Order: sequence, then C-alpha cells, then structure tokens
Amino acid sequence: MDAQIKDRIDNLVREHKVFLFMKGQKGEPQCTFSSVADAILQHIGAEYETFNVLEDPEIRQGIKDYSDWPTIPQLYINGEFVGGSDIMQELFESGELKTMIQ
Repeated sequence: MDAQIKDRIDNLVREHKVFLFMKGQKGEPQCTFSSVADAILQHIGAEYETFNVLEDPEIRQGIKDYSDWPTIPQLYINGEFVGGSDIMQELFESGELKTMIQ
C-alpha cells in the first residue's frame, strides 16, 4: 500500500473515536450494508464520523488493504478495526457495541 494512503487512513481512524468507512455518508448511505452500519450507530446514539469511499478510489481500495478486510463498510473504534456490518450487527444485538463506544 502507498505510504501516503496509509497515512491518510491512519489520520482518519485516529482523529475520531468512532469512524466508519462506508458507501455514502452519515445519514445518506448508498448501499444496504452501509445503511445497516449507519443505522446501528445512529440507534445507539454514537458520535461518529464517516468517509464516503465512493468519492475516493484510492481510499476505497486502500482501506481494504489497511484492515486486510475485503468489504465495506468498516468500523474503527479508538483507531482499532472492529469489522463490517455483519460483525456490527452481532455486537449491537449482544450490547457489546454500545459498551465499546462508551
């Protein structure tokens, strides 16, 4: 991965406690999986920022390399990769996601 792309991603996930790479933006998802992830974070009242990977092909591919995870959305909490919408759903249902964010 290009060092400049890695640095950009590092900065994004470290600047915000809860950060979601998604297709679309907060409140305006552009795919089903991003919609689920966005809805979960809104439902639990999380303060979070997003990055629309559809607007930046380098980040869209770079985030997959960065996390070694092939799909989007991708959630980061305190700079650590948590998972995609399926893992978010499991953590939400168990109550763990809200605890992780608080």
